[in-house]
Amino acid sequence: MCLAIPSKIVKIENTLATIDVEGVRRDVSILLLEDAQIGDYVIVHAGFAIHKIDEAAARESLQLLREAVSMMEN
Repeated sequence: MCLAIPSKIVKIENTLATIDVEGVRRDVSILLLEDAQIGDYVIVHAGFAIHKIDEAAARESLQLLREAVSMMEN
């Protein structure tokens, strides 16, 4: 099973983007996206950004994930 977590692009160099999720950063390939830009939210699978997602949907998904984690911690 794969959990798709929206990630924000914070830096782009050639075909690599640095993404950020809650302060955790990693580099991913953006070869599969035509027009990735800094500030875009993307879904990442196996080290590749595979789909852009709008900011409102990304924020909603991240909030739901935060709520799920907090329920598991209690």
